[in-house]
This record gives sequence, C-alpha cells and structure tokens, in this order.
Amino acid sequence: MTPQPSARERLLDAADDLAARQGMRATPVDEILGRAQVSPATLYAHFGNKDGLVVEALRRRLSRWEVTWQACVDEADTPEDKVLALFTALARHRSSHTPSRWCVFLGAAAETPSPGSELASTLADDTRLLVDRLESIAQEHLAGVPARVLAHRISLVYTGVLGMILRGSEVDPVIAEGRAIAALAIRSLADGAAPADT
Repeated sequence: MTPQPSARERLLDAADDLAARQGMRATPVDEILGRAQVSPATLYAHFGNKDGLVVEALRRRLSRWEVTWQACVDEADTPEDKVLALFTALARHRSSHTPSRWCVFLGAAAETPSPGSELASTLADDTRLLVDRLESIAQEHLAGVPARVLAHRISLVYTGVLGMILRGSEVDPVIAEGRAIAALAIRSLADGAAPADT
C-alpha cells in the first residue's frame, strides 16, 4: 500500500494544482485546506500563512521545471536542438504536472502587483533561470552566436507562446510554432545578422 504523502506535501500539491487551474489569489485558503485535508493550524505550522505556502509551491514547481528542462537539453542531439529543448520541456512539463492556464509564475506576477520580498525573489528566480539558462546553453553549443541576444529573443518567443496558451490557442500547435520561430532566430544570428541592443 502506497503511503499517503505528508501533510506538507499535500498542502504543496493542493496549492500547486489549484493555482495552476484558477490562480493563486482566486484560490481561498479553505479550498486548499479542503483539498489537502489538513487543518489551518497545520498550514500555519509548516508555512506561516498562505503567502508562505504559495512561495514554497512556486519554488517546488520551479525546481521540477528546471529538472525537466535539463533532461530535454541532455536528450537533444544537435546544438540547435539543445537550445530549442526549452519548447520540448514546456510540452513535457505540461503533460507531467498540472497544466496551467498559461504560466503559474506570470500568473502570480499579474495577480500580485506589489509582491512581498519572498514572492518577488521567487518570481525573479524564474526569469533569471529562463534567460541565464538559455544564454548558457547557447554559449556552450552555438559558437559565434551572440548568446545573450539569442537568450532574450527566445525568451520573448517563449513568453508569447505562454500568452497564446492563455488566449485559448491549441497547446501543441502553438508550442511547435514557437519552436519554429525560435529556430529562425538562431539561424538569423548564426548567419551574421546584426543583433539589436538588448
């Protein structure tokens, strides 16, 4: 018999699932408690308050996303495919975890115009991972391509894909289109097109 997850894990699972489906701010604490089958005292003992739970759920989601992305990079065969593995990872992440309406981190940022320091730091970690990882992969695998410029361009494409998912586009086709546009960005820079300042 599989042991039941701990109360802490049930709270994180509930917060992650509900936030992905309907947003952090739209999810009342009572709904999280009911899904996790724990008391308010348990939430406060583990996380202090709802905001603490939200931050920890986001951090766990970011850690899982990083693992998925790295696995897709490792599996890619060509230098270009290693950069484009971002889009493979997006599709895989959505199929292996609760699919969100678009991006839980962008959603949290939109819902919280004045986040506390912990939430602000966690949201910044997500952005930093996106841009810095893309730059690092490009530097390692695409000699001669301006890695920082490419990272910013692909980040814009990726964010556009997430936005189109929110608008109701079919997920697989829009991810494929985003990958194709990102591939054009790689080839443009590889062919020596003058990069704009970023």
